[in-house]
Amino acid sequence: MTATAELRDITVAVVREKEQPFTIEPARIRAPQEDEVLVRVIATGLCHTDLIVRDQYYPVPLPAVLGHEGAGIVEALGPGVKDLKVGDHVVLTYGACGHCNPCSGGHGAYCKDFFGLNFGGGALDGSTAIQDPDGNPLHDHFFAQSSFATYALSRENNAIKVPDDAPIELLGPLGCGIQTGAGAVINSLKVTAGSSFASFGAGAVGLSAVMAARVAGATTIIAIDVVPSRLELAKELGATHVINSREVDVVDAVREITGGGANFALESTGRPEVLAQGIEALGGRGVIGVVGAPKLGTKAEFDVNNLLLGGRSIRGIVEGDSVPKVFIPQLVQLYQQGRFPFDKLVKFYPLDQINQAAEDSTRGITLKPILTIG
Repeated sequence: MTATAELRDITVAVVREKEQPFTIEPARIRAPQEDEVLVRVIATGLCHTDLIVRDQYYPVPLPAVLGHEGAGIVEALGPGVKDLKVGDHVVLTYGACGHCNPCSGGHGAYCKDFFGLNFGGGALDGSTAIQDPDGNPLHDHFFAQSSFATYALSRENNAIKVPDDAPIELLGPLGCGIQTGAGAVINSLKVTAGSSFASFGAGAVGLSAVMAARVAGATTIIAIDVVPSRLELAKELGATHVINSREVDVVDAVREITGGGANFALESTGRPEVLAQGIEALGGRGVIGVVGAPKLGTKAEFDVNNLLLGGRSIRGIVEGDSVPKVFIPQLVQLYQQGRFPFDKLVKFYPLDQINQAAEDSTRGITLKPILTIG
Protein backbone atom coordinates (compact mmCIF):
# COMPACT_ATOMS: atom_id res chain seq x y z
CA MET A 1 0.00 0.00 0.00
CA THR A 2 1.37 3.39 -0.92
CA ALA A 3 1.41 6.22 1.57
CA THR A 4 -0.32 8.52 -0.91
CA ALA A 5 -3.21 6.19 -1.70
CA GLU A 6 -6.69 7.39 -0.77
CA LEU A 7 -7.80 5.49 2.31
CA ARG A 8 -11.29 4.67 3.58
CA ASP A 9 -12.13 3.77 7.18
CA ILE A 10 -13.60 0.28 7.47
CA THR A 11 -14.34 -2.37 10.09
CA VAL A 12 -12.81 -5.82 9.72
CA ALA A 13 -12.67 -9.21 11.43
CA VAL A 14 -9.01 -10.17 11.89
CA VAL A 15 -7.25 -13.43 12.67
CA ARG A 16 -4.07 -12.49 14.51
CA GLU A 17 -2.83 -15.85 15.81
CA LYS A 18 -3.28 -19.51 14.92
CA GLU A 19 -6.45 -21.10 16.34
CA GLN A 20 -7.44 -17.86 18.08
CA PRO A 21 -10.79 -16.05 17.82
CA PHE A 22 -11.51 -13.38 15.25
CA THR A 23 -11.26 -9.83 16.57
CA ILE A 24 -13.36 -6.92 15.29
CA GLU A 25 -11.10 -3.96 14.58
CA PRO A 26 -11.00 -0.63 12.76
CA ALA A 27 -8.87 -0.53 9.64
CA ARG A 28 -8.38 1.39 6.39
CA ILE A 29 -8.55 0.24 2.79
CA ARG A 30 -7.10 1.91 -0.30
CA ALA A 31 -9.05 2.97 -3.37
CA PRO A 32 -9.48 0.56 -6.30
CA GLN A 33 -6.73 0.47 -8.91
CA GLU A 34 -6.61 -0.82 -12.49
CA ASP A 35 -9.35 -3.47 -12.91
CA GLU A 36 -10.40 -3.49 -9.25
CA VAL A 37 -13.82 -2.68 -7.80
CA LEU A 38 -14.59 -1.50 -4.29
CA VAL A 39 -17.65 -3.28 -2.92
CA ARG A 40 -19.74 -2.25 0.06
CA VAL A 41 -20.28 -5.64 1.65
CA ILE A 42 -23.88 -6.36 2.60
CA ALA A 43 -23.29 -9.90 3.86
CA THR A 44 -20.71 -12.64 3.58
CA GLY A 45 -20.85 -16.36 4.14
CA LEU A 46 -18.57 -18.07 6.63
CA CYS A 47 -17.05 -21.17 5.05
CA HIS A 48 -15.10 -24.18 6.34
CA THR A 49 -12.10 -22.80 4.45
CA ASP A 50 -12.13 -19.62 6.56
CA LEU A 51 -11.89 -21.78 9.66
CA ILE A 52 -9.11 -24.06 8.44
CA VAL A 53 -7.10 -20.98 7.48
CA ARG A 54 -7.79 -19.45 10.90
CA ASP A 55 -6.35 -22.67 12.32
CA GLN A 56 -3.50 -22.61 9.78
CA TYR A 57 -4.22 -25.83 7.91
CA TYR A 58 -3.16 -23.71 4.95
CA PRO A 59 -0.19 -21.37 5.50
CA VAL A 60 -1.86 -17.98 4.90
CA PRO A 61 0.27 -15.36 6.70
CA LEU A 62 -1.21 -13.70 9.79
CA PRO A 63 -2.60 -11.28 10.85
CA ALA A 64 -5.17 -11.58 8.10
CA VAL A 65 -8.61 -10.44 7.06
CA LEU A 66 -10.36 -13.54 5.72
CA GLY A 67 -13.84 -13.94 4.21
CA HIS A 68 -14.47 -15.21 0.72
CA GLU A 69 -18.22 -15.44 0.16
CA GLY A 70 -18.97 -11.73 -0.04
CA ALA A 71 -22.00 -10.08 -1.60
CA GLY A 72 -22.63 -6.39 -1.90
CA ILE A 73 -22.92 -3.28 -4.01
CA VAL A 74 -20.20 -1.75 -6.18
CA GLU A 75 -19.21 1.63 -4.76
CA ALA A 76 -16.10 2.62 -6.75
CA LEU A 77 -14.25 1.48 -9.87
CA GLY A 78 -10.64 1.32 -10.93
CA PRO A 79 -9.80 2.94 -14.29
CA GLY A 80 -9.48 -0.43 -16.04
CA VAL A 81 -12.96 -1.73 -15.19
CA LYS A 82 -14.92 -2.34 -18.40
CA ASP A 83 -18.35 -3.79 -17.67
CA LEU A 84 -19.34 -3.24 -14.04
CA LYS A 85 -20.74 0.09 -12.85
CA VAL A 86 -21.33 1.78 -9.52
CA GLY A 87 -24.53 0.44 -7.96
CA ASP A 88 -24.29 -3.05 -9.45
CA HIS A 89 -25.13 -5.93 -7.12
CA VAL A 90 -22.32 -8.48 -7.11
CA VAL A 91 -21.30 -11.80 -5.61
CA LEU A 92 -17.58 -12.13 -4.94
CA THR A 93 -15.94 -15.40 -5.89
CA TYR A 94 -12.46 -16.91 -6.17
CA GLY A 95 -9.52 -15.19 -7.85
CA ALA A 96 -7.95 -16.31 -11.12
CA CYS A 97 -5.47 -14.55 -13.37
CA GLY A 98 -7.72 -14.83 -16.43
CA HIS A 99 -4.98 -15.38 -19.00
CA CYS A 100 -3.00 -18.58 -18.25
CA ASN A 101 -3.77 -21.76 -20.18
CA PRO A 102 -6.32 -23.14 -17.67
CA CYS A 103 -8.07 -19.76 -17.39
CA SER A 104 -8.12 -19.32 -21.16
CA GLY A 105 -9.70 -22.75 -21.47
CA GLY A 106 -12.51 -21.92 -19.04
CA HIS A 107 -10.92 -23.60 -16.01
CA GLY A 108 -10.09 -20.67 -13.75
CA ALA A 109 -10.36 -22.84 -10.64
CA TYR A 110 -7.11 -24.46 -11.80
CA CYS A 111 -5.34 -21.17 -12.58
CA LYS A 112 -1.58 -21.50 -12.38
CA ASP A 113 -1.58 -18.72 -9.77
CA PHE A 114 -4.59 -20.03 -7.84
CA PHE A 115 -2.83 -20.54 -4.51
CA GLY A 116 -1.06 -17.18 -4.64
CA LEU A 117 -4.16 -15.24 -5.65
CA ASN A 118 -6.41 -16.87 -3.07
CA PHE A 119 -4.16 -17.86 -0.17
CA GLY A 120 -1.08 -15.64 -0.56
CA GLY A 121 -2.10 -13.00 1.97
CA GLY A 122 -1.74 -10.16 -0.52
CA ALA A 123 -1.40 -9.38 -4.18
CA LEU A 124 1.06 -11.46 -6.18
CA ASP A 125 3.63 -8.69 -5.75
CA GLY A 126 3.26 -8.96 -1.96
CA SER A 127 1.38 -5.69 -1.47
CA THR A 128 -1.75 -5.38 0.66
CA ALA A 129 -4.76 -3.09 0.42
CA ILE A 130 -5.74 -2.99 4.10
CA GLN A 131 -3.85 -1.50 7.05
CA ASP A 132 -4.57 -1.03 10.73
CA PRO A 133 -5.00 2.48 12.18
CA ASP A 134 -1.25 2.70 12.86
CA GLY A 135 -0.41 2.01 9.22
CA ASN A 136 0.67 -1.60 9.72
CA PRO A 137 -0.38 -3.88 6.84
CA LEU A 138 -3.01 -6.55 7.39
CA HIS A 139 -2.75 -9.55 5.10
CA ASP A 140 -5.67 -9.56 2.71
CA HIS A 141 -6.64 -10.47 -0.87
CA PHE A 142 -8.09 -13.68 0.62
CA PHE A 143 -9.78 -15.34 -2.34
CA ALA A 144 -9.13 -12.00 -4.04
CA GLN A 145 -11.62 -10.24 -1.74
CA SER A 146 -11.19 -10.48 2.11
CA SER A 147 -14.88 -9.88 2.70
CA PHE A 148 -14.98 -10.10 6.52
CA ALA A 149 -15.12 -6.33 6.26
CA THR A 150 -17.50 -3.47 5.63
CA TYR A 151 -15.75 -2.87 2.30
CA ALA A 152 -13.79 -5.26 0.10
CA LEU A 153 -11.64 -4.90 -3.00
CA SER A 154 -11.87 -7.46 -5.76
CA ARG A 155 -10.96 -7.62 -9.41
CA GLU A 156 -13.68 -7.23 -11.98
CA ASN A 157 -13.30 -10.86 -13.06
CA ASN A 158 -14.26 -12.20 -9.61
CA ALA A 159 -17.11 -9.75 -8.94
CA ILE A 160 -20.14 -11.40 -10.53
CA LYS A 161 -23.11 -9.22 -11.38
CA VAL A 162 -26.44 -10.60 -10.16
CA PRO A 163 -30.01 -9.31 -10.63
CA ASP A 164 -31.04 -6.40 -8.44
CA ASP A 165 -34.26 -8.19 -7.49
CA ALA A 166 -32.41 -11.18 -6.00
CA PRO A 167 -31.86 -11.05 -2.19
CA ILE A 168 -28.26 -9.82 -2.08
CA GLU A 169 -27.88 -10.61 1.63
CA LEU A 170 -28.41 -14.30 0.83
CA LEU A 171 -26.24 -14.73 -2.24
CA GLY A 172 -22.64 -14.62 -0.91
CA PRO A 173 -22.28 -18.39 -0.36
CA LEU A 174 -22.86 -18.89 -4.08
CA GLY A 175 -19.31 -17.56 -4.51
CA CYS A 176 -17.68 -20.62 -2.92
CA GLY A 177 -19.38 -23.29 -0.80
CA ILE A 178 -22.70 -23.53 -2.62
CA GLN A 179 -21.10 -23.28 -6.05
CA THR A 180 -18.59 -25.96 -5.02
CA GLY A 181 -21.24 -28.54 -4.14
CA ALA A 182 -23.60 -27.73 -6.98
CA GLY A 183 -20.83 -27.32 -9.55
CA ALA A 184 -19.22 -30.61 -8.57
CA VAL A 185 -22.46 -32.35 -9.54
CA ILE A 186 -23.37 -30.35 -12.63
CA ASN A 187 -20.02 -29.26 -14.09
CA SER A 188 -17.46 -31.80 -12.85
CA LEU A 189 -19.17 -35.15 -12.38
CA LYS A 190 -21.90 -34.31 -14.90
CA VAL A 191 -24.48 -36.35 -13.03
CA THR A 192 -26.99 -37.69 -15.52
CA ALA A 193 -30.76 -38.11 -15.51
CA GLY A 194 -31.82 -41.45 -14.05
CA SER A 195 -28.48 -42.05 -12.32
CA SER A 196 -27.57 -42.67 -8.67
CA PHE A 197 -25.63 -40.16 -6.59
CA ALA A 198 -24.26 -40.39 -3.03
CA SER A 199 -23.19 -37.37 -0.99
CA PHE A 200 -20.68 -38.33 1.69
CA GLY A 201 -21.32 -35.45 4.08
CA ALA A 202 -24.51 -33.40 4.46
CA GLY A 203 -23.08 -30.04 5.37
CA ALA A 204 -23.64 -26.96 3.21
CA VAL A 205 -21.49 -28.32 0.36
CA GLY A 206 -22.96 -31.82 0.50
CA LEU A 207 -26.54 -30.58 0.62
CA SER A 208 -25.87 -28.20 -2.25
CA ALA A 209 -24.78 -31.28 -4.16
CA VAL A 210 -28.00 -33.06 -3.19
CA MET A 211 -30.08 -30.17 -4.54
CA ALA A 212 -28.02 -30.06 -7.72
CA ALA A 213 -28.40 -33.83 -8.22
CA ARG A 214 -32.15 -33.35 -8.15
CA VAL A 215 -31.86 -30.52 -10.70
CA ALA A 216 -29.71 -32.82 -12.87
CA GLY A 217 -32.37 -35.53 -12.80
CA ALA A 218 -30.70 -38.21 -10.65
CA THR A 219 -33.38 -40.61 -9.46
CA THR A 220 -31.49 -42.16 -6.53
CA ILE A 221 -29.96 -39.50 -4.30
CA ILE A 222 -28.33 -40.63 -1.05
CA ALA A 223 -27.18 -38.32 1.74
CA ILE A 224 -24.74 -39.71 4.31
CA ASP A 225 -23.95 -38.01 7.62
CA VAL A 226 -23.94 -38.53 11.40
CA VAL A 227 -26.25 -35.63 12.33
CA PRO A 228 -29.95 -36.65 12.21
CA SER A 229 -31.20 -33.09 11.62
CA ARG A 230 -29.01 -32.79 8.53
CA LEU A 231 -30.38 -36.05 7.18
CA GLU A 232 -33.95 -34.87 7.72
CA LEU A 233 -33.17 -31.67 5.83
CA ALA A 234 -31.53 -33.71 3.07
CA LYS A 235 -34.83 -35.51 2.47
CA GLU A 236 -36.60 -32.17 2.21
CA LEU A 237 -34.03 -30.96 -0.32
CA GLY A 238 -34.23 -33.94 -2.64
CA ALA A 239 -32.52 -36.98 -1.11
CA THR A 240 -34.42 -40.17 -1.82
CA HIS A 241 -32.47 -42.05 0.86
CA VAL A 242 -30.43 -41.08 3.93
CA ILE A 243 -27.82 -43.04 5.86
CA ASN A 244 -26.55 -42.39 9.36
CA SER A 245 -23.03 -43.78 9.16
CA ARG A 246 -22.93 -44.36 12.93
CA GLU A 247 -25.78 -46.83 12.65
CA VAL A 248 -25.07 -48.97 9.58
CA ASP A 249 -22.24 -50.03 7.31
CA VAL A 250 -22.21 -47.25 4.72
CA VAL A 251 -20.74 -49.25 1.86
CA ASP A 252 -23.23 -52.08 2.26
CA ALA A 253 -26.12 -49.64 2.55
CA VAL A 254 -25.20 -47.72 -0.60
CA ARG A 255 -24.70 -50.91 -2.56
CA GLU A 256 -28.07 -52.23 -1.41
CA ILE A 257 -29.92 -49.00 -2.25
CA THR A 258 -28.33 -48.67 -5.69
CA GLY A 259 -28.27 -52.33 -6.63
CA GLY A 260 -24.48 -52.64 -6.73
CA GLY A 261 -22.95 -49.21 -6.18
CA ALA A 262 -23.43 -45.54 -6.95
CA ASN A 263 -22.80 -44.08 -10.39
CA PHE A 264 -21.56 -40.83 -8.84
CA ALA A 265 -20.43 -39.74 -5.38
CA LEU A 266 -19.01 -36.67 -3.67
CA GLU A 267 -16.75 -36.56 -0.61
CA SER A 268 -17.06 -33.23 1.24
CA THR A 269 -15.93 -34.10 4.78
CA GLY A 270 -12.16 -33.96 4.26
CA ARG A 271 -11.79 -37.24 6.16
CA PRO A 272 -9.60 -39.80 4.36
CA GLU A 273 -11.47 -42.77 5.82
CA VAL A 274 -14.70 -41.41 4.34
CA LEU A 275 -13.03 -41.13 0.94
CA ALA A 276 -12.04 -44.79 1.20
CA GLN A 277 -15.67 -45.69 1.95
CA GLY A 278 -16.84 -43.61 -0.98
CA ILE A 279 -14.55 -45.45 -3.39
CA GLU A 280 -15.81 -48.81 -2.16
CA ALA A 281 -19.43 -47.67 -2.53
CA LEU A 282 -19.07 -46.88 -6.24
CA GLY A 283 -20.54 -49.11 -8.90
CA GLY A 284 -18.78 -50.12 -12.08
CA ARG A 285 -17.21 -47.12 -13.87
CA GLY A 286 -18.42 -44.95 -11.02
CA VAL A 287 -16.63 -41.71 -10.17
CA ILE A 288 -16.20 -39.91 -6.87
CA GLY A 289 -15.38 -36.22 -6.64
CA VAL A 290 -13.29 -34.90 -3.76
CA VAL A 291 -13.95 -31.41 -2.42
CA GLY A 292 -13.31 -31.82 1.33
CA ALA A 293 -10.10 -30.02 2.37
CA PRO A 294 -8.00 -31.60 5.15
CA LYS A 295 -4.62 -30.40 6.39
CA LEU A 296 -1.90 -30.23 3.75
CA GLY A 297 -0.05 -33.54 3.67
CA THR A 298 -3.06 -35.68 4.63
CA LYS A 299 -2.82 -39.18 3.15
CA ALA A 300 -5.64 -41.55 2.24
CA GLU A 301 -5.46 -45.34 2.05
CA PHE A 302 -7.58 -47.51 -0.21
CA ASP A 303 -7.32 -50.75 -2.11
CA VAL A 304 -6.08 -49.90 -5.61
CA ASN A 305 -8.12 -52.80 -6.92
CA ASN A 306 -11.28 -50.95 -5.91
CA LEU A 307 -10.36 -48.51 -8.67
CA LEU A 308 -8.81 -50.92 -11.14
CA LEU A 309 -11.60 -53.50 -11.06
CA GLY A 310 -14.73 -51.94 -12.46
CA GLY A 311 -13.01 -48.87 -13.91
CA ARG A 312 -13.79 -46.60 -10.98
CA SER A 313 -12.14 -43.18 -10.70
CA ILE A 314 -11.42 -40.32 -8.30
CA ARG A 315 -11.70 -36.71 -9.36
CA GLY A 316 -10.29 -33.73 -7.43
CA ILE A 317 -12.56 -30.69 -7.74
CA VAL A 318 -11.96 -27.03 -6.94
CA GLU A 319 -14.87 -24.55 -6.83
CA GLY A 320 -17.11 -26.95 -8.72
CA ASP A 321 -15.22 -26.37 -11.98
CA SER A 322 -17.34 -23.24 -12.18
CA VAL A 323 -17.08 -20.41 -14.67
CA PRO A 324 -18.54 -18.00 -12.11
CA LYS A 325 -19.91 -15.41 -14.56
CA VAL A 326 -22.00 -18.19 -16.08
CA PHE A 327 -22.73 -20.51 -13.17
CA ILE A 328 -23.54 -18.11 -10.32
CA PRO A 329 -26.32 -16.35 -12.29
CA GLN A 330 -27.66 -19.80 -13.22
CA LEU A 331 -27.84 -20.75 -9.53
CA VAL A 332 -29.59 -17.47 -8.74
CA GLN A 333 -32.16 -18.21 -11.44
CA LEU A 334 -32.70 -21.75 -10.14
CA TYR A 335 -33.21 -20.32 -6.65
CA GLN A 336 -35.70 -17.74 -7.90
CA GLN A 337 -37.62 -20.54 -9.64
CA GLY A 338 -37.79 -22.52 -6.37
CA ARG A 339 -35.64 -25.34 -7.77
CA PHE A 340 -32.52 -24.69 -5.68
CA PRO A 341 -33.68 -23.63 -2.18
CA PHE A 342 -30.28 -23.03 -0.62
CA ASP A 343 -31.83 -20.47 1.73
CA LYS A 344 -32.85 -23.46 3.87
CA LEU A 345 -29.18 -23.98 4.74
CA VAL A 346 -28.44 -20.55 6.18
CA LYS A 347 -28.60 -18.67 9.47
CA PHE A 348 -27.74 -14.98 9.78
CA TYR A 349 -25.38 -13.47 12.35
CA PRO A 350 -24.12 -9.88 12.72
CA LEU A 351 -20.40 -9.45 12.02
CA ASP A 352 -19.59 -8.95 15.70
CA GLN A 353 -20.94 -12.47 16.38
CA ILE A 354 -18.48 -14.08 13.98
CA ASN A 355 -16.95 -16.27 16.68
CA GLN A 356 -20.39 -17.59 17.68
CA ALA A 357 -21.09 -18.29 14.01
CA ALA A 358 -17.79 -20.16 13.72
CA GLU A 359 -18.53 -22.22 16.83
CA ASP A 360 -22.05 -23.06 15.65
CA SER A 361 -20.66 -24.12 12.28
CA THR A 362 -17.97 -26.30 13.85
CA ARG A 363 -20.51 -27.98 16.15
CA GLY A 364 -22.90 -28.62 13.29
CA ILE A 365 -25.61 -26.36 14.73
CA THR A 366 -25.57 -24.10 11.68
CA LEU A 367 -24.94 -25.40 8.18
CA LYS A 368 -24.09 -22.10 6.49
CA PRO A 369 -23.61 -18.99 8.63
CA ILE A 370 -24.00 -15.67 6.83
CA LEU A 371 -22.58 -12.56 8.49
CA THR A 372 -24.68 -9.45 7.95
CA ILE A 373 -22.53 -6.36 7.57
CA GLY A 374 -24.10 -3.54 5.54
